[in-house]
Amino acid sequence: MVQAMCAEKHCAPILIRLAWHDSGTYMHEGGSPKPWPECGGANGSIRFVPEIGHGANAGLNNALALLEPVKQACPAVGWADLMQLASATAVEASGGPKIAMRYGRRDAEGPEACPAEGNLPDARPGPDGTFPKAPRHDAAATPQGHLRAVFHRMGLNDEEIVALSGAHSLGRVHAHRSGAGDKKETPYTVDGPGATKGGQSWTKDWLRFSNDYYVNLVAHKKDKSAFDDNLLVLPTDAALYEDEAFAPFVDKWAADEAAFFAAYAAAHKKLSELGSEFPDGEVSL
Repeated sequence: MVQAMCAEKHCAPILIRLAWHDSGTYMHEGGSPKPWPECGGANGSIRFVPEIGHGANAGLNNALALLEPVKQACPAVGWADLMQLASATAVEASGGPKIAMRYGRRDAEGPEACPAEGNLPDARPGPDGTFPKAPRHDAAATPQGHLRAVFHRMGLNDEEIVALSGAHSLGRVHAHRSGAGDKKETPYTVDGPGATKGGQSWTKDWLRFSNDYYVNLVAHKKDKSAFDDNLLVLPTDAALYEDEAFAPFVDKWAADEAAFFAAYAAAHKKLSELGSEFPDGEVSL
């Protein structure tokens, strides 16, 4: 059902974003996270108010609406599992790697499980040049500092940060949702496809999962003046080739898509399990 939905409605990017934003609230505190569900993570709490109304989740109510018929058709599948299944399926349906997922997650039961707002990455710094504070880290003066503060808090390392960033080969940004993107539309987004037209994408073929994100970053690094300004390069994107620890992964995966797919699949699987409880055992696919 999800594969057919991705083909018909061109919704792979928003399904991936929904699962990521459910997982990305996880708080890993020095190896001793808070008990479930206070630790956040992939527990399906994003379907509740106030979390679905957090600024970083603008538009994700549309993703929940897309999954509602699937949930009705498969009531035994929990929401936390369904979001993560849809995300992995969307990656594969878009030409990306198959991800060895685990299922059997326990669902958050109500709004009391919703984490505080501010755990997810910001696309741009504020007027003072720093990124806003999140509950578990201070404001960062650099985009790479912000990325590390957010993702290291989840227990993810530098390689995984760069690998997950590669999913930006898919999707677009709309300023009215994320505050990012300098153009309302580009030659690559003006006609959609899909119900929502316009926006700005990181890649020309923004419905195909590929290593084009890294290829474009390498081109941007080599000659910004010749770079296609219809394509998006945010401060947190440029930081990946500017940072000494991040940059080797950008170069490696720009040259080797298969290596990127392998690294991405492992990082996506790890992200999808953050904060998850599997009370009755698990099913691996």
